Amino acid sequence: MKRALIFAAVGEASTGLALLIVPGLVGRLLLGEELTGMAIPVARVAGIALIALGVACWPGTPLLGMLTYSAAVTLYLAYVGFTGGSTGILLWPAVVLHVILTVLLARAAHGERIMA
Repeated sequence: MKRALIFAAVGEASTGLALLIVPGLVGRLLLGEELTGMAIPVARVAGIALIALGVACWPGTPLLGMLTYSAAVTLYLAYVGFTGGSTGILLWPAVVLHVILTVLLARAAHGERIMA
């Protein structure tokens, strides 16, 4: 079971990294069409989620996976907002929410480490 979980974690994280770096190519290889427009940032957020899923499935704590996701999405969404990409009315509230979640998850992870 542990080997299957590690295999799945590596596979998901690898796919997520590919979506983060070259979303158009992944779209073309998986769906037969290149991703364009708003599909690119959505694919990158999905890539971040897959990386975090891989981290969460790696032997250890799922808390680290959620912390990875929240921190990475915070940085990516803020980057999108600051670089003048498409921004909707909920972009900055989502960034603030993820900053708060990241801080709470980091504190929880720090508390877990102290308890161990």
